[in-house]
Formats: sequence, C-alpha cells, structure tokens
Amino acid sequence: MNTICVVGGSLAGLLTARALRSQGYGGRLVVIGEEPHRPYDRPPLSKDFLKGAIGEADLALEGEDEEPGIEWRLGVAATRLDAAARRITLSDGTSLAADGVVIATGAAARTLPGTEGLRGVHTLRTLDDARALRDDLGTARRLVVIGGGFIGAEVAASARELGLDVTLVESGPAPLAGVIGLTMAQAIAGLHEQRGVRLVRGVQVTEVTGTDRADGVRLSDGTHLPADVVVAGIGAVPNTAWLRGSGVELGDGVLCDEGGGTSIPGVVAVGDCAAWWDPAQGRHHRIEHWTGARQRAVVAAATLLSGGTARPEPARPAYFWSDQFDVKIQFIGHARDADTVTVEEGDPAGGSFLAVYRQGERPVAVLGVNQVRLFTRWRRHLETAPVQAG
Repeated sequence: MNTICVVGGSLAGLLTARALRSQGYGGRLVVIGEEPHRPYDRPPLSKDFLKGAIGEADLALEGEDEEPGIEWRLGVAATRLDAAARRITLSDGTSLAADGVVIATGAAARTLPGTEGLRGVHTLRTLDDARALRDDLGTARRLVVIGGGFIGAEVAASARELGLDVTLVESGPAPLAGVIGLTMAQAIAGLHEQRGVRLVRGVQVTEVTGTDRADGVRLSDGTHLPADVVVAGIGAVPNTAWLRGSGVELGDGVLCDEGGGTSIPGVVAVGDCAAWWDPAQGRHHRIEHWTGARQRAVVAAATLLSGGTARPEPARPAYFWSDQFDVKIQFIGHARDADTVTVEEGDPAGGSFLAVYRQGERPVAVLGVNQVRLFTRWRRHLETAPVQAG
C-alpha cells in the first residue's frame, strides 16, 4: 500500500494511524477530521472540563510535532466513498485516492425533535458542544437532563457539583439499567439522590417548552419541569450516511468481522461507528467506550496491512468506567448474560461496593464502585478467562 486514508480524527482514528506506523507501514498516511481541532480526549468533556477544573490544552491527545508521519486534513468531512476506485470525496469539493481506508467517523448525538434553534438546549459530544454547555451553565440555576445513560448521569453529577438545581429524567426504571442491570442501577441512582439530584423515572419527555429559549420540559404525565438549560443525553447515531451506496455493509454502524474488516477488501472500521462481530455474543455490536477504541485500533491496523489474513486474539470483555461526583464506577462484561448478581464487598448504601454477575457459577460481569484495587483483580480474571460462546 502506498496511501492509507483514515477518515475520522478522534481517538480511534489517531490510535489506528499510530498502530499502522508501529506495525511497519511507511507509506503516505492521511487523517481526515470533520472537526477543526487536533485529536482530543472526550471523556473529560462531561466531567472536569465542564466543571472548569481543566482547560482545552489538557484535552490534547498529541502535540503539534508528535505525529510527523501523518498528513492532517482537518475541518473537512468525507461525503462519499467510491470503494471500487478507492476514492474519498470531501466536503470542500476535493477528493483523495487511497489503497487502504480506515473508517473512524464516530457517532453523532441524538437530538430532541422540535428543538432546532431553541437556545438553552444542548447535546454533548464534541469540544464545541462542551464549550457551549459550560458557558450556559455558568449563568443557569436549574438544569434538566433527559436520559440516564453515561453522558446524562455525568452531566447531572457535574452540574450538581457546580451548585445547580438538577433534575434527571429517565424513561426507564433507573439510570444505566440497560448496561449494569436494574438492581445495581438502583444503587447508582441512590448515589445521585443522596447528593441532591432529583430523579424522575418511567416517563417520557413530550416537549421542551419555550419560544426563543428553553424554559422547561413537559413530561408524558403532564408534569412541567422548569429549566434554564436542558441537556439531551439520549444516545448516539453512527456517522455512516456518507457510506450509503459505497457497497460497505451497514447496520447499526459499519458491519465488520472480528478483526474490523468490512464487506469491502482494503476497508476497515474502528471506533464508535464500527459494529464488530463478537463470536462470544453471536452478534455485531458497537462499543462506544475509550478502551474499545484503544484495543480495536491495533487489531484493525493489522487486518488492513495483512489484507485480512491476520488472526485477531479473542476479544476482551467490554470494559468502561465513569466518574460521577466522588465515585468511580467501573464495569466489565455483559450484565444481560447473568442469572444472578451479588454484592461481595462493601455496601451500596455507603457508596463503595463490588458486585459480581454470574451465569450459573461462571462470572460474566463485575461492577466496582470506589473499589479500584479489587475490581482490577476481577478485571484481570475476566480478561484471561476462556471465551465461551453465548
């Protein structure tokens, strides 16, 4: 290969570019990034950056001179892939030809219908999103967060620490229930309530009220929640529209084999836009976490450089962490595989515990809340255990 183009300039794209170099690729390497910013770390956006504890310089993933072997094309988006010709059309009207393509275009935050142009309504996915939200929170008293996933829970915690009156609206029974299961999600909900977050569960948002600027949220039960700022943390959609008609097979993201290879030879996908095949789960799925991008970048690079012949090691169980208030939440595995979950250290009421999820006698997931050492031992155990098909 003489030219490889990485489409996507965030963590997954940067790490795949580095992996290509470390695995011996010496040709032209171009990284296309829709945002004008150099690659930056996204997890702090909803936490320390939002609270003003760190600045933009602290988010940088690399310095101006740290990637001398990469040609950057920033502030421009890919709009079309001609897979047969290996040509990528860009939003500025130019195009690039490449022998190999890495799709790392990430995902975009879902928005609330009917809120276009309404000031005070935010999503949080990019640095520009975080800047705008931080500015708005600086003059606000009341925040309503819609959605109890990671972004919603983290923004609620950060805003509460900034002194705002915070209400978190979750359509399900508890925040994070879909990931860690209802029993343990109730424990996390308790941590928020103890710190003054008002939780409203089991209802839908039907409307964000206000004319020029949001002044509240109306719920399906008729309740109106006043708000100066509204944040929608209702999930993300993979950025794959530019691939329609390319021949790259799409589903909930770019469908890949277990090495990141797509339906088109010489094209791999990695990061939030990529749905890799997981033999243990028997399905394609996307992993929208920092560690997933780090682990898969090396594999995708090897797949591309080997022409798809490299055999990846069995995938490690999914791992994520989340910092909320003074609490570090760590999780590995899949809660839905478990028959039982038991607290084996600490007490959820005290804000420090470790819970093990089992299928029969076999541990399939572990949750640690302010239990870093013990969780680390369990994580090593799950990562080295033999992979069993689901």
